[in-house]
Amino acid sequence: MSFPPKAILFDWAYTLVDLVCEDDRAAFLELMKFLKDKGVELPEFELIFSAYQDLFYGLIKESRQTHREANFETVLRYLFFKYHIEIEDRTSWKDILTVYYKVIHGVRLVYPDARNTLKILLESGIRMGIISNTTNPEFIKEEELRQTGLNTYFEFAIFSSGTPYRKPHSSIFHAAISRLNIEAENILFVGDDLKMDVMGAQSVGMSTAWLNRDGSSLVGNISPDYQITSLSELLTMKPLKVAN
Repeated sequence: MSFPPKAILFDWAYTLVDLVCEDDRAAFLELMKFLKDKGVELPEFELIFSAYQDLFYGLIKESRQTHREANFETVLRYLFFKYHIEIEDRTSWKDILTVYYKVIHGVRLVYPDARNTLKILLESGIRMGIISNTTNPEFIKEEELRQTGLNTYFEFAIFSSGTPYRKPHSSIFHAAISRLNIEAENILFVGDDLKMDVMGAQSVGMSTAWLNRDGSSLVGNISPDYQITSLSELLTMKPLKVAN
């Protein structure tokens, strides 16, 4: 890869933003309260919440093998059908999902080194995008991106909930390459996950920077081209590959 790269692609969670805590029980309770206030008849909470956990977390586990993303909305629609939850014209699916994810996304912390790094990269003429694995609907993630204020730095964001496959499947990376219309060898991918981010991006010919904030050890035979401990190091990286 020539230096600096023509484009940099970023992972989202734990690369640019700390998700802090996602309490799906609290979110489900808030959703059930919202529906009850709308006059929707509901099953006993523990019954539907337990069914949700079994199904949704099972799909998440399966997605790690198949690379087909678990879809929260699909699971919720299935449970509403199974337990005869009829919303009719009392509300909409968009409102239902918004209520749920308002709790899930209650706390989001942009890493302190993110904004300034992105600002300098953008001013340097480097094109940027996001590739993120997520079970959240696309419109929810787009709103999260806007709420953090990071959306202004990126040309696009690709969320696995809106694509056939999640990282590390090559197709999601190829979509970004096509959107940028830049050769893969001139694109740097930055992420915190060795398998999803590093291995996935390298499989399509991108160079990679592993964001290793906590000093973890390399695993398996995955070798990132660069190791960094903060995003700000992207501004001073040299065109030399880091030894394992």
